[in-house]
Amino acid sequence: MAWFWRGEAGPEAPGPDVLDDTGLATGFESQAAAEGWLTSAYADLAEQGVRAVSLYEEDRLVYGPMSLGAD
Repeated sequence: MAWFWRGEAGPEAPGPDVLDDTGLATGFESQAAAEGWLTSAYADLAEQGVRAVSLYEEDRLVYGPMSLGAD
């Protein structure tokens, strides 16, 4: 099974390719591995203009969208 994140870029994102360059499409072997990656990448994602993320297991939405903003 593959776990992965999908993101939503906010209006401050530098261009349409921002989500391709963030690592969000990386596949993980477990939910814990995916969540661990997000914990370490959270600040970088927000800085790159990602405003929200959703966690998927294959085609199934597990949770999200989850805001990366301070509000």
